[in-house]
Amino acid sequence: MDTVTARVAVLGNGPVGQTTALLLAGWGIPVVLLDRRPARDLVGSKAICQQRDVLDIWAAVGAGEAVAAEGVTWTTARTFYRDRELFSYRLPSPDTRLPPFVNLSQSRTEEILDERIAAQPLIDVHWGHRVTGIEQSVDGVGIRCETAGGPSRIDAEYAVACAGARGDDVRRMLGVGFDGQSFDDLFLICDIRAELEGWATERRFYFDPPWNPGRQVLIHPCPGGHFRIDWQVPGDYDLGAEEGDGRLDARVRAIIGDRPYEIAWKSVYRFHSRVADRMRAGRVLLAGDCAHLMSPFGARGLNSGVADAENAAWKLAYVLRGWAGPGLLESYHDERHAAAMENLAVTSATMDFLVPRTPEQRARRLDVLDRATRDPGAHAEVDSGRLAEPFWYTGSPLTTPDPARPFGGRPPRGTLPAAGPGMLVPDVVMPGGERLRALARTGFLLLAAPGADIAELRSAAAASTASPVGVRLLDPETTAALGARPGETWVIRPDAHVAAVAVAAGELVPVLRRAHGHSSTSDSPVRRTTGV
Repeated sequence: MDTVTARVAVLGNGPVGQTTALLLAGWGIPVVLLDRRPARDLVGSKAICQQRDVLDIWAAVGAGEAVAAEGVTWTTARTFYRDRELFSYRLPSPDTRLPPFVNLSQSRTEEILDERIAAQPLIDVHWGHRVTGIEQSVDGVGIRCETAGGPSRIDAEYAVACAGARGDDVRRMLGVGFDGQSFDDLFLICDIRAELEGWATERRFYFDPPWNPGRQVLIHPCPGGHFRIDWQVPGDYDLGAEEGDGRLDARVRAIIGDRPYEIAWKSVYRFHSRVADRMRAGRVLLAGDCAHLMSPFGARGLNSGVADAENAAWKLAYVLRGWAGPGLLESYHDERHAAAMENLAVTSATMDFLVPRTPEQRARRLDVLDRATRDPGAHAEVDSGRLAEPFWYTGSPLTTPDPARPFGGRPPRGTLPAAGPGMLVPDVVMPGGERLRALARTGFLLLAAPGADIAELRSAAAASTASPVGVRLLDPETTAALGARPGETWVIRPDAHVAAVAVAAGELVPVLRRAHGHSSTSDSPVRRTTGV
C-alpha cells in the first residue's frame, strides 16, 4: 500500500477545499489535497455568486482580483408577482477596490483557484482517491483511500473534510450527525446563452408567474451573455420527459420570447437544510457543504464554506507552528457552527416564504404579496433571499467584549454595525496604499491610537504569545473607519476580525492570550516552533 505523509490532508478539491489548501500553504504548511473524482469536471454554473468578503479571502491567495474581473455584478434587482412588477431597487455603486459580489460560474472559479494551486509547491494534489476509512490517534489522522492503482493511505497530523454535499461517508466515518430537513419540491436549473438586451445587469425574481403557476423563477446574469434560470418544479418533475416533448423549450421561451438561445447546462436538484452536530471531530475539521447544506437563496452556501476554510486554515497553522492555546482548534466549531446556524435560520425563513409548508405560512405569503401590490411598506416583507454577509464572532470564546461597544444584533438589510469586537474590519486603504484587510491577514495585528508606547505594546505582545504580532499606529482614516478613541489599541485576528479593544498596554496580555485559545492567564504560552 502506498503511503503519503502530510501536515494537513484536505478531503475534497472543490472551491472550499481549494481555498483551504491555498491558505494553509500561504502559512507555510504542506498539504495533500484529495478528491474522489478522476479529474476536474468543469461543467455547469453551480454556485455562481461570490460575495465581497470571499473575494477578499481569495485575494489573499492571489485569486480574488481575477474572479472579480471576470464576474458580473448586477446593479438592479427586480421582483415580480404574477403578471406585474412589484418593485425594483438599485445597488449603490461600490467605493472599494472589489465589488460587493460577482456572478461567475463555479467551474470558472475552480479553474482560477487551480492556477494558483499549480503555482504552489506546498500543495500535492491527488485525484481519483476515494476515502474508505479514517482512523485517528493522539498524534494524527490516517486516511485510507481506494485508487485505480489499488489502496493508498495518507498519514497527516490534521485533516479538513471538504467533501461537499455528498460527504455522507466521511461524516459517518467521523461519527458526525447531520440532522435537518429536505424540501419536497425540486429546482430545475438551465444555463442559457441568449441576447437579452437590458438584462445583463439585472437579477429577476418571479413569484407565481403565469408560466410557472404557484411556484417561483429566479434569473441571474452571468458573463459572456449567459443567464442562469432556476425554476421551482414539483417533486415528481421529469427533465427527460420535458426535453422530449418540447415543454422545456416552452419554459425557456415563456421567459425570453421568440429569439435564438442555447442551453449550455441543465440540472435538477433538491434543497436541504442540514447542519453537522459537530464541525470538529478530533483532528478533523468539517467545512463547506460537508458541514452544512442550505437553500441557495442569498448565496450563503459557497460563501459560508470559504469563510469556514479561512477560519480552519489560520487556526491549524497556529496549532502546527506551536503558537496556539489548547482552546484555539475547538473555537473553530464554536465560531463556524454558530455561523452555520445563523445561515440556516435566514435561509429557512426564506424557504418558508418561497415554499410554505403549513396553512399559516401559505396565508402569510399570500397576504404579504397581495399587500405589496398596493403598499410599498410591505415590500420589505417580501423574502426572496438575503444576500450572504460575514458572520460576526461577537459571542466567540476568542473575543473579549467591549462594554462601550455592545453588539445590538443584525442591523437592517444593507447596513453594517459600527466596528467592534467580533466584527470584520472595514476595508480601509492605509498610508502607502496598503489595505487593512490584507495587512491583517498576515498575522495578529495591534492598531494603536497616536501617543501609544509602541515598545510597551511589543513587550506585552511578547509576554502573551509566541506568535509574531505586528504593531501599527492608527492613521486618521483608519481611526475614523474603526471609530477608535484616544488611548485604545485594537487587536485584529489573522482573519481580519477584531478580537478585542484594549485601553491600556496592561490589558493586552489577557486579550491576546484569549484570542490565541488560552483559557486563562495561567496557561503558559507555547514557545516552540515546529518545523513546517
